[in-house]
Amino acid sequence: MKKVHNFNAGPCILPQEAIDASIEALKDFAGTGMSVITVSHRSKEWEAIMDECRSLWRELLDIPEDYEVLFLGGGASTQFLMVAMNLLETKAAYLETGVWAKKAIKEAKAFGEVEIVASSADKTFNYIPKDFTIPADADYFHITTNNTIYGTELHEDLDSPIPVVADMSSDIMSRPVDVKKYGIIYGGAQKNVGPGGVTFVIVRKDLLGKVSRHLPSMIDYNTHIKDGSMFNTPPVFPVYVMNETLKWVKRNGGVAAMQKRNQEKAAILYDEIDRNKMFVGTAAKEDRSLMNVCFVMAEEYKDKEADFMALAKERNMVGIKGHRSVGGFRASIYNAMPKESVQALVDCMQEFEKLNA
Repeated sequence: MKKVHNFNAGPCILPQEAIDASIEALKDFAGTGMSVITVSHRSKEWEAIMDECRSLWRELLDIPEDYEVLFLGGGASTQFLMVAMNLLETKAAYLETGVWAKKAIKEAKAFGEVEIVASSADKTFNYIPKDFTIPADADYFHITTNNTIYGTELHEDLDSPIPVVADMSSDIMSRPVDVKKYGIIYGGAQKNVGPGGVTFVIVRKDLLGKVSRHLPSMIDYNTHIKDGSMFNTPPVFPVYVMNETLKWVKRNGGVAAMQKRNQEKAAILYDEIDRNKMFVGTAAKEDRSLMNVCFVMAEEYKDKEADFMALAKERNMVGIKGHRSVGGFRASIYNAMPKESVQALVDCMQEFEKLNA
């Protein structure tokens, strides 16, 4: 198989060990003689996978007992409305830091008042707002911790007078998180913890059951808590791959080790962006994402963008084109991205600089 450097933003690179184990489970799951995609989700073999996966989440993030871990369908986009339907009674507060935050705000407005406490839209979301005040009278405060399109990230857990709800789709398991500072943490798995098709939700149970509106069964978090994420058929294969991915995280030192490795990889690439006269980083330096490194050609080399893309393709770089809404380049360097691939991209950038000196 051809060696490629996979910088896709999602679905994205996953540990090869997790992929290999999942391939074997497609052939014969847990000695059942059946594929994991054909086994009953009510079987004891599958229930063991669900239990193990929940336990790994709890262990890796030190999740307290008063929180539940759910595996659902629908992606983070469905969580935009589920959060609001389950928690928003009168008013919710949101931090607007990019496209996904805007989409979450749009969904919440259908269920009550939404206060945008701060926004970085004035500079095309290239920074994280600071010095804002979280309204104490809101039902919750929603943040998007990492912004894949613009390459910005909240690097610390916030203190808040009200429950914090966090979309951590693209930086979950990349650093230690103080779960006690959050009411809900959710996200699509397809960055650091699995393939597309499964959504994780970590929810503090005492926040639920307080809104006055009727909640359809599938939208009520309590439905899924009561039935162990199996009220309906769960996304079986994505959960299996997630379980294998979390086992890989544990074997490799847990989230603290992931953070160290991610900081090292990001430093290699950001240092080159800052050094190389042909490229310019787009995110404010103090808010640069460790997961999604966004950059553009320097103004005097704008006409060379297609040439660099061509060279990168020749060097087996995949997925470095920036999001269609902003252009430029984006290197997504999630947990499973090896340092060697980051160095290969840096080597490519240096080669391009020499060719155009």
